[in-house]
Amino acid sequence: MSDEQRIKVSEHGPYLVRGGVPLKSEEPLFSDDGQPLTWRRTEGPEAAVNYALCRCGGSSNKPFCDGTHAKIEWDSTDNAPGPYADNARHLASESPDIEDFRGICAHVGMCTGATTDVWKLAHQTADSEKRAEVISMIENCPSGALTYALDGIANEPNIPAEIGVIPNGPLWVTDGIPVERSTGDNLETRNRVTLCRCGGSGIKPLCDGTHREIWGTTKPVAE
Repeated sequence: MSDEQRIKVSEHGPYLVRGGVPLKSEEPLFSDDGQPLTWRRTEGPEAAVNYALCRCGGSSNKPFCDGTHAKIEWDSTDNAPGPYADNARHLASESPDIEDFRGICAHVGMCTGATTDVWKLAHQTADSEKRAEVISMIENCPSGALTYALDGIANEPNIPAEIGVIPNGPLWVTDGIPVERSTGDNLETRNRVTLCRCGGSGIKPLCDGTHREIWGTTKPVAE
């Protein structure tokens, strides 16, 4: 990540992206029975070194801002919660040691499978296959609501510094790109966060899954 790369949440306006942050398309891949499996990352819309991304949900040129935020009514209030460590709860204290902060979940569904989910697997990690499955699910969580540690050391997926546009979903910001809130202070810098772009989240600028009610769910794409 370049020192110049950063995102500024403008007051009642768009995300102002600076420093040539790559813009990608992040498409979830699904099994034949509709279960999310992993991500397909492809080139996103062509972007300049500095660009503005819609966060009101009303732009006709998504993901870019077209000024609609100034013409419609929407609540841009910053209600982002405090640090992850202050809000996360332990799911299991074995190896891996798993933590979960439901309040920032983007509800993409990578943490669930056809017959199991992270919460069931968290207590079955003595089985190496189940341990690998739960780690994969956690690493595919775009919001970072789910995290894990091995032998007391936090482990995060190696993701390049980018902004991923999830279809009918949030902006996925990776590799600790700084995000300055509209209040002037910074969001907690994390390996991965999801930013609201539907205009409806109650924890702006973070995503809380409200896009599902506004835009519906992503159409499954078979792997």
